[in-house]
Amino acid sequence: MKVTIKQAIEIIKSGGVVAMPTETVYGLAADAANLRAIQKTFKIKGRPQDNPLIVHLSSVDQLTMLAKDIPEDAFKLAEHFWPGPLTMVLKKKETVLDAVTAGLDTVAVRVPDHPIALELISQSGPLTAPSANLSGKPSPTKPEHITEDYGNKIPFLDGGSTKIGIESTVLDLSLKPYSILRPGSVSKEEISEVLTTDISIASDTDSSKKSPGTRYSHYKPKATVKWLENNDVIIQDNNNFYILHSDKFLPVDSANILHFQGDFNHLASVLYDLFRTADHSGYKTIWIEPISEVKNYSITEALINRISKAI
Repeated sequence: MKVTIKQAIEIIKSGGVVAMPTETVYGLAADAANLRAIQKTFKIKGRPQDNPLIVHLSSVDQLTMLAKDIPEDAFKLAEHFWPGPLTMVLKKKETVLDAVTAGLDTVAVRVPDHPIALELISQSGPLTAPSANLSGKPSPTKPEHITEDYGNKIPFLDGGSTKIGIESTVLDLSLKPYSILRPGSVSKEEISEVLTTDISIASDTDSSKKSPGTRYSHYKPKATVKWLENNDVIIQDNNNFYILHSDKFLPVDSANILHFQGDFNHLASVLYDLFRTADHSGYKTIWIEPISEVKNYSITEALINRISKAI
């Protein structure tokens, strides 16, 4: 059910939830200070309650409403990457609901780079906004994906297709040395350049409690997702769907073969939509050409992460 900004604000303020667009994926927005609204979010998504939520802000000025002992590095990063797809994990203030942080002493925050989201947040206050999909399914990058998952039960703000298509980078600033808990389109190299220090990428074991998208199965279509091996034969049929990128495989004019010719930003922006499209078309297996050796795109680490979690 499509709604206006005015209607969305009324829904949020009354303790309801609204799907809102961001530059990454659509999020299921709720008042971060309303426990019943937060609980409703978990119930709607079927999301485990020990999985923390990211709080979305409309400006860096709201940071002190939620976090304490904020390092100067957080403000440096905010200056470079906010609004944008970087989430920072910081020590939380006692006033932040435990339901938001899964009982942790940290809170994850970001300022999304989308005019609709920013207007909604500025009018409603900080909002939690986990991806607006049923838990475990591919994140929604179009309004149609929300309707697909929930029918007309969830009101949404129509922002069209999202720009990035992959969830934000999550960076833990609550402990030193800093580490990336979930890779996204802001790379560790870009963060390291701003902070003039090396940043590591944490294993899922290390990051599973503090960051969403690391602890449970995520991003999975109904079709089986597999990395394409060198000796695998590409078949033009109705059972196998291929996502390719290199010159090892020449572009083929076939409905079940897509070739991105090295444009990984484009691939990221449509990945979840492709997962859903493959399911709609009845493909049994989605084959993806490995991208582990590709270094010239900051998005590739995030793509590897999301695809691996879909396998």
